[in-house]
Formats: sequence, C-alpha cells, structure tokens
Amino acid sequence: MKDQPSYYDEVYSVVRLIPKGKVCTYGIVANLIGLGSARMVGWALNKSGGVKPKVPAHRVVNRKGELSGRNFFSSPDLMQQLLEKEGIIVLNNVVKDFDKILWNPSEEIIE
Repeated sequence: MKDQPSYYDEVYSVVRLIPKGKVCTYGIVANLIGLGSARMVGWALNKSGGVKPKVPAHRVVNRKGELSGRNFFSSPDLMQQLLEKEGIIVLNNVVKDFDKILWNPSEEIIE
C-alpha cells in the first residue's frame, strides 16, 4: 500500500506548479489543496529549504502581494532578489502589478 502524501508534500506539489514570472498567495494554495489555511501553507513553506526537488517558495506572497515570508529566507532580501530574477518588480516589499501576475489556476479557463 502506497503512503498518502503529507500536507507539506501537497503544498510543495502545488507551489512547484507556479510558473516563473508569476506569484500565488498562501490562501490560493490552501484552497487548491482543500485542507488547512493560509497560515498552514506558510508553515509548510518555512520548512521547505532542503526539500528536493526544490520548492519555489519565493513565488508565494500574501493576499495583498506583500513579501510576508521574506524573513524566513536565509537573507531578508533573497525573496525579492529571486522574484526580480524572474522579471517581477517589487517595491517596498510589495509585488508591482500583483493582479496581472497572480497565478490562480481555479480561475483559468480550460478549453
């Protein structure tokens, strides 16, 4: 019998789907999984540092587009640097044009 994935594994699987150049929110990730809360997603991502394959936790922001998880990276500036490498503009710890680069697969139309 195969083991069920843990909650953390499910969070990591969803976060790995976020395309480069896009961001998602803790709440959207929680809703996609169907369990837990935005806060639980944050705790899972806080523990993702050594997970393989790598989890792009820098692409997850709060519902206002703020880099609320930045202090859990090895340097408080690292989250912003990683986003900027992907072409995302961050001003005062907030993603610019948040609505335009927000990834929410539950709103995408499947043809």
